[in-house]
Amino acid sequence: MTTLLAFHEVDDVDHWLSSPRRSELFGPMGITVRTFRDMDNPSRVGLIMDVPDVAAFQQAMESEAAADAMKYDGVRPETLVILAEA
Repeated sequence: MTTLLAFHEVDDVDHWLSSPRRSELFGPMGITVRTFRDMDNPSRVGLIMDVPDVAAFQQAMESEAAADAMKYDGVRPETLVILAEA
């Protein structure tokens, strides 16, 4: 299991938090997700993800399904940063 930390900006934090798209995309892959919001920047959010298969995660992130989910969630893809636990 690999722990990843991701953060990015979104158009609407409340919409992003209530969206089912994360669980629809990541749930079948066995990925668990905890969500966070930046207390100083209302458009920045973060995730801690426990990922059983990083290669499958990376492949999923390059898929049309991930692009659609990010668009639906209002994610600003150019702001996405993903860090792996060292």
